[in-house]
Formats: sequence, C-alpha cells, structure tokens
Amino acid sequence: MLSTMMNTPLTITSVMEYAEKVHGDVELVSVTADNPRHRTTYREAFVRIRKLANALQQLGLKDGDCIGTLAWNDYRHFELYYAISCSGMVCHTVNPRLFPEQLEYIINHADDQWLFIDVDFVKLVESIQDKLPNVKGYVILTTEEHMPATTLPNAHCYEALLKDQPETFDWPQLDETKASSMCYTSGTTGDPKGVVYSHRSTILHCYASALPDNYNLSSMDTLMPIVPMFHVNGWGIVYTAPMIGAKLVLPGAKMGDGALLSELINTEKVTLSAGVPTIWLALLQHLEKTGGKLETLKTALTGGAACPQTIMETLEKDYNVTTKHAWGMTEMSPMGTSNAPRPAEYDLPRDEFMKLRLKQGRPIFGVDMKIVDEDGHELPWDGKSSGSVLVKGPWITESYYGQEGTAVDADGWFETGDVAFLMPDGNMQITDRTKDVIKSGGEWISSIDLENCAVGHPDVIEAAVIGAAHPKWTERPLLLAIIKEGSTLTQVELLQYFEGKVAKWWIPGDCEFVTELPHTATGKLSKKDLRDQYKDYAWSDMQ
Repeated sequence: MLSTMMNTPLTITSVMEYAEKVHGDVELVSVTADNPRHRTTYREAFVRIRKLANALQQLGLKDGDCIGTLAWNDYRHFELYYAISCSGMVCHTVNPRLFPEQLEYIINHADDQWLFIDVDFVKLVESIQDKLPNVKGYVILTTEEHMPATTLPNAHCYEALLKDQPETFDWPQLDETKASSMCYTSGTTGDPKGVVYSHRSTILHCYASALPDNYNLSSMDTLMPIVPMFHVNGWGIVYTAPMIGAKLVLPGAKMGDGALLSELINTEKVTLSAGVPTIWLALLQHLEKTGGKLETLKTALTGGAACPQTIMETLEKDYNVTTKHAWGMTEMSPMGTSNAPRPAEYDLPRDEFMKLRLKQGRPIFGVDMKIVDEDGHELPWDGKSSGSVLVKGPWITESYYGQEGTAVDADGWFETGDVAFLMPDGNMQITDRTKDVIKSGGEWISSIDLENCAVGHPDVIEAAVIGAAHPKWTERPLLLAIIKEGSTLTQVELLQYFEGKVAKWWIPGDCEFVTELPHTATGKLSKKDLRDQYKDYAWSDMQ
C-alpha cells in the first residue's frame, strides 16, 4: 500500500517562497565594503533575488551551470545563494583564503562559468585569471560608485546588473535531488575534493539543525553566523533563518574583529552566533581589554575544532552565554552531533558536568554513526573503546564531484577521518584525527586531549601538539603554545602543569613558545604545516 500524502519536493525555492509570505518583514542586516550597516527585509531581498535570477539568464547561464562565488557574509551573497540554486544552477562557494594554486584548481575542476567576487578579492582573482579558461565573465559585488578598475575580462558591476531587471521571475519546478550548491574540502591531504549538496539534503539539514537540542532556533531569535558563508554553506544558517523567521545579521569581512562583533551583538540583539573557537577567543580578548558586555547573546555555537574549557567557562561566568559544542564536516552539510545536556546531567558535580559539555555531543536524528577498529570491526559504545568514526545519512556525501567511484564503503558508511569513543548514551568524544594521532613507543596518544589540557592554563592563549620524530620512541608529543603578553610562564612550568591531568607518558617531551600558529583556510590548526616545520626537531634536555 502506498500513502495518500502529496509528494511535494523539498527545495530551497520553497523556503524562499514561504519566508517571503510569512516572514517578509523580518530584518536582514549586513556589513559590506560599501555600507557599514545595510538593512533590508526578507521580502525586499527576495525581490532582488528575482531580479538577480533574470540577470543570470541575461548572462547566458542555464540549468545545471556552476557559478562560483568568492564573497563574505552579507546580503549580496545571500541573494546569490537563493537566485542561483532556485534557478536550477549550482552555487559554488569558493574559499578565498586558499592558496592561489588551490583556487585555480577548484574553479577549473568545478567548471565555474561565471565568478561573483567581493571587491576584496578582485586582485586575487586577477592574479589567476589567465589560468581560468572556462570562466566567461566576472561580476564585482558592489555599487557603480564603488566599482574598482579591473583587468578582469567581461567584468560587470553587480548593482548595475540588477538595476533594470524585472521584479518577477518564473521559478522552475525542480527535482529535490537536483544539485543546489557545492563546497570543496580544504585539501589538507591531496587536492581539494568537491561535495555537491542537493535541495533535499539542504532542507533536511535545515529541519534537523533548528531542533531544540541542536541549534534551538525560533522566530524569537536573531542569528549571526560568524562561520563564513564560503565554508559548508555557513553551517546552513542562511537557509534555516528564513525558514523559521529569525532575524539574520551578517558581519561581512569583519568576522575576526572582536570590536565589531560585540557591537553587532549588542545593537542588533543577537541571541545565537556560530563560529570556530578562534573567533570566540578574539571576541573574549576584546571584551577583556575594553570591559565590554554581551547583552543579548544566549548561545555561542562552536565547531571545527575542540573548544577550550577556558573559553566555555569565561563565556558562561562573565557573560552568561552558554557554549554549545557541535561536530561535523564539509561532507556532512556539516552537522553530525550536538552537545545538549540531558536533565539529569545538570545535577552532576560541576567538574563532571563540564567534562560532558566538552564532548562533541550525541548524533542528531538523521545521522547514523559507528566506530570501528583498524580491521573495520565495530566497537562498543562503552566510553572506553576508541576507533575511527563512520557515518551515513541523507545529508552526508556518497561520492566526490568529478571522481570515479564512491567515498563510502560497501555498506554505505563514510569514514570521517576522526578518532573517537562513544558513551553508552551516544555522547561522542573526539580524541584525534586519524592523521594527527601520535604513536609513541607503540602506544597511541591523543594530541587533542593534550591541547585541551594546555589551554586550560590561564596564561595559554592557544596550543597545538604534534608528533615529532624521536630517536628512542619513534615520535613524541611536541607542544607549541602561544602565551599571554607579559606572562612569566616558562616551558618547564607549562609541562609540569600536565602532571596529574594526563598519563605521565603522555606529557609532551618538549615545549616551544611561539607568537603564532598556522591555521587552515577554515580556521582549524594546520597540523600538516606544523609537522613540516618541525620535521627535523632537535629535542632538548626537557624530554
């Protein structure tokens, strides 16, 4: 027997049409290069999106074409998200923080037909334009007044392109499995890989992420994604906000500016913001220097890397902000787990409760998960057995764009590259990346656990731990730390700080104080660069 229910496709177009009807008056606030505080509404934005869809047709773009964007978080990028995907084309968000060689590879591999670029990235794209043979033209995301001189061929001003376009557009009826957007991994191992999202996967991810134990969103909220819109669709927030009618605040290029972020939070009454731990660290450093407050912020959603306990405790104690851990990846749209404590856990002693909150959380509905040993045998959820994390679900990739074969095993499981253990209730603790785990004297050591311990010291701002070659133990943990200005902390004292907190043989064999640590284009610590830098490390007497 078949159901009697309508088979209505799940498309991004439906989000746009619903939001215009029901949440049309809700504000969309942006910081742009040509306007420090641009204000519009969803209704006004969707009128411009129809004008943009007409402009895309006028440029000769057609169903299935891939269009690249190199843009910050603002209303013009928001317009591109909807106009491109709802026209039946593919919105390819390109990470401008990547190396020029990677950008060239990604744009060509995706076969981008046109590029829409922020003014900040014009020079960058000009430097590789001769290596982009398939790109037919460029659109600069600005006004005619601020249009820069450029050597880019067939370049247009975005606002001039929209100016005389009709405000009506006949949106095509799309299959929900049709490609809607594309994002490439950061390419830390080998060339970047393309992940293609469908309309269906995007909408299902929206539903799941908005649930109370996940992002916990409603029309009462004001959302500010600090995570870039060029990284995994801004964690889906630019789709979810219109769907549930939440006000959206987009900080433009100022995502690392603590002063602007705190001002936006307070003046726009932001209730939830999302970003990697380094963003929260920058914000807290600004607040500490200025004595500023976070008047309305309730939740700081964090992912991409383990969040130091000091950040969570400072946000909660000094600013009454709850930090919520989440975990996922580009291949997962990105959400996989969320750390929402259960009622009984609030009665635990503070130290035990904090240990739970530092975990990455439980799999959300729609994400099936298991851990396996080196031979592929499934391990129990006992909080002790550590193994490779495998996932499957309707918003998880099955293959990579333009590559033969699949990215999953014979049973449809995708290997994430993370190593973790799972508690009996499904709570996950990432212990390392497969390629970052340290094997010393035949025993495994978690670099992440050591980093979390290091940043627990009040004088440590950021820390990284890598395995460095060792003549006796094959490799030993090497700690690299940034300490606060004016601190008198010594390397020996920092290593002594680990005593009693981790197994004695886990304690790093040496420590170096550095002024900065390399990060990937998505804000994660770049262990690959550090391993290259310290591949010939000379161990001191501290070991």
